[in-house]
Amino acid sequence: MIQRKSTKCIHVGSVAIGGDAPISVQSMTNTDTSDVAATVAQIHRLEKAGCDLIRVAIPDMKSAEAVRSIRDSITIPLIADIHFDWRLAVGAMEHGAQAIRINPGNLGGPEKLAKVVDAAKIHKVPIRVGVNSGSIEKDLLKKHGFPTPDKPDALIESGLRNVALLEGLGFHDIKISIKSSDTLTTINGYRLLSEKTDYPLHIGVTEAGGLIAGTVKSSVGLGILLHDGIGDTLRVSLTRDPVEEVRVGFELLRSLRIRERGPELISCPTCGRTRIDLFPLAAEVEEYIQTMETNVKVAVMGCVVNGPGEAKEADIGIAGGHGVGILFKKGKIIKKVPENELLPLLLSELKKIEEQGKGRGPISGSGS
Repeated sequence: MIQRKSTKCIHVGSVAIGGDAPISVQSMTNTDTSDVAATVAQIHRLEKAGCDLIRVAIPDMKSAEAVRSIRDSITIPLIADIHFDWRLAVGAMEHGAQAIRINPGNLGGPEKLAKVVDAAKIHKVPIRVGVNSGSIEKDLLKKHGFPTPDKPDALIESGLRNVALLEGLGFHDIKISIKSSDTLTTINGYRLLSEKTDYPLHIGVTEAGGLIAGTVKSSVGLGILLHDGIGDTLRVSLTRDPVEEVRVGFELLRSLRIRERGPELISCPTCGRTRIDLFPLAAEVEEYIQTMETNVKVAVMGCVVNGPGEAKEADIGIAGGHGVGILFKKGKIIKKVPENELLPLLLSELKKIEEQGKGRGPISGSGS
């Protein structure tokens, strides 16, 4: 069993982070924040995928002012991401941001940081101290060198230095991130940081890449940290539709048996015994189950000979053959149908499962 490190608990809106709260999955919109309709539409898709928290970029005051309209149209807490301009941080909070992400050292000096902290106290808004390898102070780079897997000290000292700035202003409603685009630097940096602080940690590999490279890098980096018990909230950063970030995040948590939301898909990689066009079939099933919330294991297998046996732990599944296929549950064959009826039959059964699952309360470990 994974033993999570005990951290302080903060709240972003209704979502608890740290303590014994479930590890939350978050993402960031890639729309123009001032385009309220487009931003809300994207967040609604993210909510449907299970996203717990959403972050929006605040590059100008028009975006800060849009926060209120966006927040009023969504159900998950909204985090404002600000760089350099303290006025944008204050404006975003005045318009309803439920948390902000800043690098305290780049807001223009102590007086301007104090104004941001005063606003955070008034509006009861937590602050994420977010430090990346590319935003480390020059004196720390001179002292430690650029962060590497063997020496991530500059990242850690930068993060803790900026936390100390907030603490010096009497502010302690904090979470921390120290991200690198290098997986090993990220792992070792967070390991060392976790030993030095009890603030909740937001973990992620920044600028991880596209769907394949980004998923692999994030799964390795975050998977190792989570297995170590490190991390209270996460984002899988992909050059992709942000919905994919949420899907990967939940699959990562599921694979470590930390948190489950919705169905799990089992599908075979195919071999010479496969006599059905499995790839599009599996893709259609995968797309459908993204709309489900019930915790159920679904199998899509390539042959009727081994399918039910190899996937006997699945709650429900299908396996293809020569023009025919079978529906099975827990390894037991329930029905044989023509190949063209296989997908509709499975989707019909999944719809029944989802309808039966509603009204039973939250999925175990979901925290949603």
